[in-house]
Amino acid sequence: MNDQAPVSTPEILPSRAELTMQAARHWLTACEASIAARDAFHCALAGGGTPRQLYRCLATPWAADRIEWSRVWLYQSDERVVPPEDPLSNWGMIRHELLDRVPLPPDHGHPMIPNAGAAGDPEGAAARYDALLRTRLPQAEDGAPVFDLILLGVGSDGHTASLFPGSPALEERSRYAVTVETTAVPTQRITLTPPVIESAREVIFLVAGEEKAEIVARLFSGGDPDLPVARLRPVGRVRWLLDAAAAAGLSG
Repeated sequence: MNDQAPVSTPEILPSRAELTMQAARHWLTACEASIAARDAFHCALAGGGTPRQLYRCLATPWAADRIEWSRVWLYQSDERVVPPEDPLSNWGMIRHELLDRVPLPPDHGHPMIPNAGAAGDPEGAAARYDALLRTRLPQAEDGAPVFDLILLGVGSDGHTASLFPGSPALEERSRYAVTVETTAVPTQRITLTPPVIESAREVIFLVAGEEKAEIVARLFSGGDPDLPVARLRPVGRVRWLLDAAAAAGLSG
């Protein structure tokens, strides 16, 4: 693995609450730096319980009052193919915990599944998201869209976003958002593809809980290079934020 591979030196926080605060500080720093440098902050958000706590934190006055929301654009790293009103919708969670509580302009939030019609046509929804990324984001030299920050988690099988072991999406280089089939319910998802994650200016992995300790140990041992997250080669800054429970299997 090269020096930019995602399994670099982690930040280990004593608790999930302190992980959340550290993630919020990094998010605010990235946001402020991006707006100062480029007058815009393009961020892809993750679903899941650990990001949920981060979004609640960002919606508090401590964080929200520091953010120039008119210069912020929010996207998704992946989504379940369900309507946004469904309890399983990542965007529904993001909207409830963050968007409904801050003055983000309505057209600055970009869900992968914006309505029930999109949930009934996931291939069309993925194609539209691909087109959105190509038109709204700056581009790398190879044409890949460039996010200022992508938030990601890691599953117990080593997946990140909805890039699962053995998925054809892991080999995708020309499309930037695709549908995938999983064994979870619901079985269909839409995910960003490796070129998008690898082109980001910064990627933050948030990993918490004792149930993640085994996969974290496998990733940081360097002995399992075929795990989806270990195959990524981001060119920008990579941060791993772990709570003590997730880091319990690490030596040293």
